[in-house]
Amino acid sequence: MSAAPTAAHDNTAEPVLVVDFGAQYAQLIARRVREARVYSEVVPSTMPVAEMLAKKPKAIILSGGPSSVYEEGAPTVDRSLFEAGVPVFGMCYGFQLMATSLGGTVDNSGAREYGRTPLTVSRPGSTLFEGTPAEQPVWMSHGDACSAAPEGFTVTASTDVVPVAAFENDEKKLYGVQYHPEVMHSTHGQQVLEHFLYRGAGIQPTWTTGNVIEEQVTAIRAQVGTKRAICGLSGGVDSAVAAALVQKAIGDQLTCVYVDHGLMRKGETEQVEKDFVAATGVQLKVVDAQERFLTALAGVSDPETKRKIIGREFIRVFEQAQAEIVAEAGAEGEDVAFLVQGTLYPDVVESGGGTGTANIKSHHNVGGLPEDLEFELVEPLRQLFKDEVRMVGAELGLPDEIVQRQPFPGPGLGIRIVGEVTKERLDLLREADAIAREELTAAGLDREIWQCPVVLLADVRSVGVQGDGRTYGHPIVLRPVSSEDAMTADWSRLPYDVLGKISTRITNEVDDVNRVVLDITSKPPGTIEWE
Repeated sequence: MSAAPTAAHDNTAEPVLVVDFGAQYAQLIARRVREARVYSEVVPSTMPVAEMLAKKPKAIILSGGPSSVYEEGAPTVDRSLFEAGVPVFGMCYGFQLMATSLGGTVDNSGAREYGRTPLTVSRPGSTLFEGTPAEQPVWMSHGDACSAAPEGFTVTASTDVVPVAAFENDEKKLYGVQYHPEVMHSTHGQQVLEHFLYRGAGIQPTWTTGNVIEEQVTAIRAQVGTKRAICGLSGGVDSAVAAALVQKAIGDQLTCVYVDHGLMRKGETEQVEKDFVAATGVQLKVVDAQERFLTALAGVSDPETKRKIIGREFIRVFEQAQAEIVAEAGAEGEDVAFLVQGTLYPDVVESGGGTGTANIKSHHNVGGLPEDLEFELVEPLRQLFKDEVRMVGAELGLPDEIVQRQPFPGPGLGIRIVGEVTKERLDLLREADAIAREELTAAGLDREIWQCPVVLLADVRSVGVQGDGRTYGHPIVLRPVSSEDAMTADWSRLPYDVLGKISTRITNEVDDVNRVVLDITSKPPGTIEWE
């Protein structure tokens, strides 16, 4: 997404819709469309076609999915979608659904393909494949296969075992591929996707960070009006960019509140007060609530319960701050009726929002809010991925120290302690985390990894040998991961000497820790955080 601003207009009014058929990569498709500077939204396959068309989409993309088009109860879409005159692009399951809906043949012939597969392009000048190689690697994941294209379609690619791996109908603006162009393993996949958007659907690439800022400023002003808002600053990128956006929209109607809940990393409270205020000049109120949070979390080990408690206490502290802010404003003070949050699209998706997906975990600012919430939420980043948020922050003029900061969960270190949260355990984890961050920075690896959660296994003790004596201490887990959007992630291959130095320093300098381990699990199957 380009950072260059353009003339003000609503680029989200006529989106490209990504219809989710239960695909692992539906959100990734939406993100790839946005990389092409075209706004996209994910909608569930259960949405009626009339509702999809009511959004006036510029194009519709049908995602992949785990089902067979012939399974009883498999997700489907009404044929009218293909007759509405809207350009449609089917991928994998979506491709097979388009084929069967329009009279083509899809069968289970045993022609299974999984992983990297050579694709042969038979029409190199076609709408989708113009300028791409005649032989190109693509990422396949299917059991059924299309053996005959619908009438009026031209077969434009095949593989050794699948005769119809892509087809196109320029007259009706209907296109499909058997593979997953959205994943990086399909080398020319982004180019094929952009060909559909630009050539097949005739869409102009005009969605930019400038547009996002202009549209959100307009929306925030319309929502908030003359009332006042508060924003919880966590010290992270998301809340900082959300606050900067809202401040741009409503100025001194916004007061930022930093809740010092005692769950932050070493030095972060001071960093919030210094860096963000210096960059924005925003009004900042600091609330010391450490004892309140520790009391509420006492005896609690279940991770979902901890998230919900932290979310609940956050809101209660904000309600207290609201009363104080209004009282300080005196008789002329407007009601503080709005709470600004840095909710991102992955937060919404993982909390089961928007697409009918399962709840993976509750985010304190999505699924963990209390039912008696007294604020109306302002969430200007709700439809953005993390990399898009960083670009918006840079466009707003926030310094790199804030914009490029590694992600940190809203519930803080409370969910990086596996077990009960106590002050002693928090202090221990803070020291270990600070050492890991110092060494990663010293090695110049801050931009090489997405983030490196440091986890304390508080309910586990292991035998060690320190100072010629046996010890019985806690293990610390390092979780360095690489990701573009937090929807998927891989573990980062850090240099052994850096890992060794981190381990040596933690076991030497942090009391009650005698073992450091490395988490090498990707996402999926694991999540980035342990809790």
